[in-house]
Amino acid sequence: MQLLKFSGHETFICKQFWLKKGYDYIRERKSFHDDSAVVELGVGRNMVTSINYWLRSFNVVDQNDQPTEFADFIFGENGKDQFIEDIATIWLFHYFLVKTNHASIYDLFFNQFRKERQDFTKEQLHSFLKRKCDEVSPRLYNPNTIIHDINVLLRSYLKPDPTEDKSDFEDNYSGLLIELSLLSRYKTRNFDDSSTINWYKIESSYRYDLPYQIVLFSILDNFVDQQSISFKQLEVSPNSPGLVFALSPDALYSKIEEIVEHNKKITFSNNTGVQELQFKSVPDKWKLLEDYYG
Repeated sequence: MQLLKFSGHETFICKQFWLKKGYDYIRERKSFHDDSAVVELGVGRNMVTSINYWLRSFNVVDQNDQPTEFADFIFGENGKDQFIEDIATIWLFHYFLVKTNHASIYDLFFNQFRKERQDFTKEQLHSFLKRKCDEVSPRLYNPNTIIHDINVLLRSYLKPDPTEDKSDFEDNYSGLLIELSLLSRYKTRNFDDSSTINWYKIESSYRYDLPYQIVLFSILDNFVDQQSISFKQLEVSPNSPGLVFALSPDALYSKIEEIVEHNKKITFSNNTGVQELQFKSVPDKWKLLEDYYG
């Protein structure tokens, strides 16, 4: 049975500079539970809690608040992108946010909810999450907690609307994931009265700014040591690139073509209707990233 976790963000989205700041703080062997954390990090107590939550959610630290291999690779002394200047790094953080499942709403949203609908309202997403909570334990469901989680998810991916988010406009624009442009919104008229309904959408598309190396890294990280992986698995398996990156089937196929073109030991078989990505030898995923970042 899947372990579900909600809340912990204190209603703050993850700011672009929080992960590096939190990583450096942990590397100095300091604790988020120390009274001095507020002064050291230069934020309020609630934000200290939120930074710790996001560090775990984005796979920067483990459950014991120790830096992960991924965090050292990005933020360490010879870190490849210490100030998150490459869009590929943001895609990596997005991948780990979904896969790590410390913030369960992202796993549930990308791996399951989007299979049911790409266009949705807050109420529809709320009903889905309630259903998932009830499948685990009715005591898990807390309506206020779910509302806060939904709002933070939407604010994490949506570009702020200055007509609606005037108080937090600049704050929301500092969010880590906004650059990915995964989520959009629109309004429809309610036929019963003159009100409007807010709709949201994550449409499957090509993702031109998603490097094929990041797609391959996610495959190697998720399908560990597999010599062959079917196209269907790459499209709809949990944490697959098709789901996590919201790739259309044509876009996924195109990314696979790029992977094969640049890796002589990887082939894509399309014989007798069986489509498989095949590895003559499985590449080292960290070497792959080393080559990408140069």
